[in-house]
Amino acid sequence: MRVKKSIRLVLATAILLSACQTKLAPPPFPPVPLPPPRVEIPPVAKPSLILKQWAELPDWTTLDLTQSWSAFQHSCHALRFKPKWLAICAAAQKVNADDTVAQRIFFETWFAPYQIFNPDGSDHGLITGYYEPLLKGSRHKSEHFQYPIYGAPDDMLEVDLSDAYPQLKGLRLRGRLEGKKVIPYFSRAEIDGGVSLLRGKELFWVENAVELFFLQVQGSGRIELEDGRRVKIGYTEQNGYPYVAIGKKLIEMGELKPEEVSMQSIKNWAEKNPERLFVLLGQNPSYIFFRELPDTLSAPLGALGEPLTNEYSLAVDPRIIQLGSPVFLSTTQPNTIKPLNRLMHAQDTGGAIKGAVRADFFWGFGELAATQAGRMKQQGRLWVLFPKGVEPTLN
Repeated sequence: MRVKKSIRLVLATAILLSACQTKLAPPPFPPVPLPPPRVEIPPVAKPSLILKQWAELPDWTTLDLTQSWSAFQHSCHALRFKPKWLAICAAAQKVNADDTVAQRIFFETWFAPYQIFNPDGSDHGLITGYYEPLLKGSRHKSEHFQYPIYGAPDDMLEVDLSDAYPQLKGLRLRGRLEGKKVIPYFSRAEIDGGVSLLRGKELFWVENAVELFFLQVQGSGRIELEDGRRVKIGYTEQNGYPYVAIGKKLIEMGELKPEEVSMQSIKNWAEKNPERLFVLLGQNPSYIFFRELPDTLSAPLGALGEPLTNEYSLAVDPRIIQLGSPVFLSTTQPNTIKPLNRLMHAQDTGGAIKGAVRADFFWGFGELAATQAGRMKQQGRLWVLFPKGVEPTLN
């Protein structure tokens, strides 16, 4: 009995001491890392491709390809070291730049045309236009020049989550630090409201707020200074917010009818409603930052990093169409039923250019280009030319 009592006493004492020790000095267990929160991103419906015969491309056999050939050379300059483009671009060097028949044979020899279809199976989509605008401005703020064109801010971060979440690949995630937290970068309304952290990043000051807005929509332009000299500027960064069309907002507000919306009708509305302008512009939180470009450039630089070619460069959704690809466009001239069938080249992108059968037609610089771009808003079809021997896939 005594032995049993002794054993019980020893066990009780050990338990008591263990409890006391645990209470007074817990063992230094390392913290258990929690798994990252699961982010459920719904799958995106995929567009599709169907191989076509060259004769099915409208007007293909009669098109003059010489200007398109020049634009193709810009794509080759950017892509010539990529494996599937090495032989193509080397062969292109042997083709006469003025021989449209040889150029047609070249494309038919090296490429296969695949028509793009939207996820819902339709083959038509919206084709719009853009151009290189001219704004009057100054390098210094004045009573006449009050609206700043900003360079890329120093405090803006690029957040890349594509390794953890492949579904986010291609999305522009931008933010800034607030303490130890990364939060969204400033929106258009905040920037137009005079965010102090952007002071000192002004490249130019211009005279018209709505013209500045459309400069951002176009992504490049020229600034005519007070001495008459013109400076070229181009896109360098974006604040990470999605593009929202203010024309659609004006429709929702009952200010314009759908058939009335154009760049010129929005400018006319802004001129009549200056006190409401910044509230409207703030509906599009996206904001574009610029950089000064060399004066020697023949045209604005597209997202491919090459100069654009008037009426032969196309802005596309790079999540779907690879930049540099030849793209056959079938649409109509702005506000007409006259066919516009042309071999274009995917050399640029744009915040509003989202979707499979969706493209923006670069018209160039000047008043005529501005007029054509402002009027262009019609349906069209697209064919992507894929190198033969390469599995045709959309990005």
